[in-house]
Amino acid sequence: MAMWNPWRGCHKYSEGCRFCYIHKGDGKRGVDTDLIVKTDRFTAPVEKNKKGEYKIKAGQTVYLCFSSDFLLPDADVWRADCWNMMKERGDLHFLFLTKRIDRFMDCVPSDWGDGYDNVTVGCTVENQQTADHRLPIFQSAPIKHKNIICQPLLEQIDIEKYLDDVALVVLGGESDPNARALHYDWVLAVRQQCVNTHTHFEFRQCGTHFIRDGKEYTIPVRQLCSQAKKAGINC
Repeated sequence: MAMWNPWRGCHKYSEGCRFCYIHKGDGKRGVDTDLIVKTDRFTAPVEKNKKGEYKIKAGQTVYLCFSSDFLLPDADVWRADCWNMMKERGDLHFLFLTKRIDRFMDCVPSDWGDGYDNVTVGCTVENQQTADHRLPIFQSAPIKHKNIICQPLLEQIDIEKYLDDVALVVLGGESDPNARALHYDWVLAVRQQCVNTHTHFEFRQCGTHFIRDGKEYTIPVRQLCSQAKKAGINC
């Protein structure tokens, strides 16, 4: 596993961004998240050591742009170089998430075809409105490896009709003292949709405020992922 953030910064885009961890972290450091800047690790996938070997070893999954959005308009001038690096490193698998799937076809390289073998795209949705807007676009896009990310999930949703050719659905709640609550019934409903369509499902994290069997729990940030894992419902 490796991280690659060729640029940093992002703009809040929809309701799921309200308590974005990037904006919160930047705010504590006095950094303007709305300023999109190229990082000093822009060329990380193709950097080599003194022996001429790639610093990022073959066979790893590279988590791309997890401090931004890979389809951000501000980064249009840099993205072609990133695609070229991903193509050069066919021995790595790149994964990025986006709320801006409507920009996807305007952002792919000319040789994209039906997708690069070594790229997985995750489309993020947070409620039924964003699911019904983004997922039909995602469903029709030429992408070989597709994930759907329901995080933070803000209401019960039905995405079963969008799960054709989706490898994995990831679900999680919102993390913040003022977070909107995640209901366990919503989690189970999406899980059942995945079971019905033979789609892998992962409950990634509880919400800070988590409702199960009519009782609300407040869960510390450090326990959000471990408590979700304890539910034992990944499939």
